[in-house]
Amino acid sequence: MADGGKGRAAAAGRGLVAEQVVARFNQLRQEQRILASKVAELELDLNEHSLVIETLREADPTRKCFRMVGGVLVEHTVKEVLPALESNKEQITKITESLSRQLQAKGRELSEFREQHNIRLVGEEDPKHPPKEGAEGGPKGGSAGVLVS
Repeated sequence: MADGGKGRAAAAGRGLVAEQVVARFNQLRQEQRILASKVAELELDLNEHSLVIETLREADPTRKCFRMVGGVLVEHTVKEVLPALESNKEQITKITESLSRQLQAKGRELSEFREQHNIRLVGEEDPKHPPKEGAEGGPKGGSAGVLVS
């Protein structure tokens, strides 16, 4: 009877490890999604800045224009606003490049984690072992993978 209890504890321990692997995998995927979302948002801001800069370059430098600063609409001239917009555009470009590098690194980390823990997504087949026909298609000895939806 004591051996049966140990077997169940070991199985529960393995289940907890698998749950931790799935939780970590989902956390990595969420971090990757957040980075991708932020990069997309900054690229939209960058396009918007480019459009405004192009428009203001054609305008008279003494012309009035309005700029939102901290939620407040402030009146300036084109010659005052244009350098600030160009500076902002450069900063957004640098941040976008940095976040893109982080996104690529997160993708590599996620791939390595998947390979290390033999994680397959639902509907994805094991690339090392093509599906077998017949009754022997079930899992065999060795390390069992984790299936994530």
